[in-house]
Amino acid sequence: MHEVALGIDIGGSGIKAALVDVVTGTLVTDRVRLATPQPSTPAAVAATVAEVCDMVRASAPDLEPRAAGATFPAVVRDGVTLSAANVDSAWIGEHAQERLGQALDTRVLLLNDADAAGLAEVGFGVARDVPGVVLVLTLGTGIGSALFNDGELVPNTELGHLSFAGHDSVEDWASDRARRAEGLSWKRFARRLDAYLQHLERLFSPALMVLGGGVSKRFEDKIAERLKVETPVKAAALRNEAGIVGAAWYASLRG
Repeated sequence: MHEVALGIDIGGSGIKAALVDVVTGTLVTDRVRLATPQPSTPAAVAATVAEVCDMVRASAPDLEPRAAGATFPAVVRDGVTLSAANVDSAWIGEHAQERLGQALDTRVLLLNDADAAGLAEVGFGVARDVPGVVLVLTLGTGIGSALFNDGELVPNTELGHLSFAGHDSVEDWASDRARRAEGLSWKRFARRLDAYLQHLERLFSPALMVLGGGVSKRFEDKIAERLKVETPVKAAALRNEAGIVGAAWYASLRG
């Protein structure tokens, strides 16, 4: 018998959800995805989240989730979204956790999207049982970060917004979006990424760094051998499922 929770991953382009076995970290239903409404106002997004979750529940009517968790591309404190990355600015200051709970008619626990991806790697992926400081980075449109010490999350670190290499935000220089926009070769991109990782190494002295997001798919063949950072670096294991799994697991632990 599965012990399941509902995981919801809200992004600027898509809203995804599935039921997750929170003992194994595996999806027990197909992942359902709908496009994020435009404009992505709180009311519109909440309605789409409800639609996605109804589809998930209809696919597995005999499975009753014990909890529901959701990710959001923002700083999240006490259920309130304090920023808005790639979503409508109306989310800034929104009681997002409460709004989503009302839309689903159940308690929802909300957390930052990169923190959720990091939790998935700490709970079920390459960072499982790693002691000390672990840093998980998601490299895509921007750079998300999740920081852990002995498995405990330090939330909302937003290390992709550090000033670095003459840029107000390092994600404008070392994200996958920057690589594609500038037409960088993998060699040049790896050199930028390595400089950023060495900077984080000096700040946090981590035991492990984990790279997720779109870049992780090319880590072994395009990036790994070009990195000079001393900290061990691994590709994330959960890939596109990380947000859903991390949100579900977070909710099950705190529900």
